[in-house]
Amino acid sequence: MPALSTRRPHLVWDASYEIDLGPHVFITAKYRLTRERLLDAGTAQVEQFLPPVVATPSELARVHTASYLAKIAADSFSLSERMNLEIPFTSEVRDAMLLSTGGTLLACRLALEEGAAGHLGGGFHHAYADHGEGFCLLNDVAVAARCLCQEGVIGRSAVVDLDVHHGNGTASIFADDPAVFTFSMHQDNNYPAYKPPSDLDIGLEDGVGDDEYLSVLAEALPGVLRERPELIIYLAGADPYRDDQLGGLRLTRDGLRERDRLVFEAANRNGIPLAVVLAGGYAYRLEDTVAIHTATIEELGASTGM
Repeated sequence: MPALSTRRPHLVWDASYEIDLGPHVFITAKYRLTRERLLDAGTAQVEQFLPPVVATPSELARVHTASYLAKIAADSFSLSERMNLEIPFTSEVRDAMLLSTGGTLLACRLALEEGAAGHLGGGFHHAYADHGEGFCLLNDVAVAARCLCQEGVIGRSAVVDLDVHHGNGTASIFADDPAVFTFSMHQDNNYPAYKPPSDLDIGLEDGVGDDEYLSVLAEALPGVLRERPELIIYLAGADPYRDDQLGGLRLTRDGLRERDRLVFEAANRNGIPLAVVLAGGYAYRLEDTVAIHTATIEELGASTGM
């Protein structure tokens, strides 16, 4: 396996990730604003950014059922299915999700080639094989992990999901798949109500702050690494933040930066390629969400020695 690169990691992003959802807690402008902040600060350069390619039908079919993909193509969802999705379904949403799924797959391929890569998007872990939930139409992380394993590029991967919400769709998809180890550390008393078991679940009590969170994570990571993954896909959700509208944990921005550092250092020490996706983030102030996502990418760059 390659060690983490000693140059700036590639970052995947596309302007079409910014979609109009109307008055909604999921503000998709965060992707563009994160990129702009990285560029303005000089912590990323334009040449680091690569455009994604839309996930192909055959790639999607490795995870999602044919009947569900047909519903997406034809916009033939029932009312209850639309309500479960919790975002308005439009052709713009569909196209952005297809592109974001391809973006996560590209970031994973880049990580395997270069040691580390980031995706300013992705992390839609609530999507199941046969339906979408909680803002998530397609499970980009599951598609990437499944494609790389079934193509024979890698034999085993690990999903490290540190969004404030349990990765229910990912856990369900890989419940009987030994090629993917799923780890979710989340607020237990939060969405979703039903949490299918991951390979490793840590449900935190309401109000957990920096010290307890970081201690629990540091204790858990060695167990993930003992599974000997050849790739880590890291969901670096910004929503464990203390001022997140959809979260109930109490992490500070400094605590979240240290969380990212723990994950990156663990991957680096063990020579495991790592791809990071941004996942959730719904702070009362959009600038806080953007600052947290920006810090994640800055730490990713620092972990490569840049």
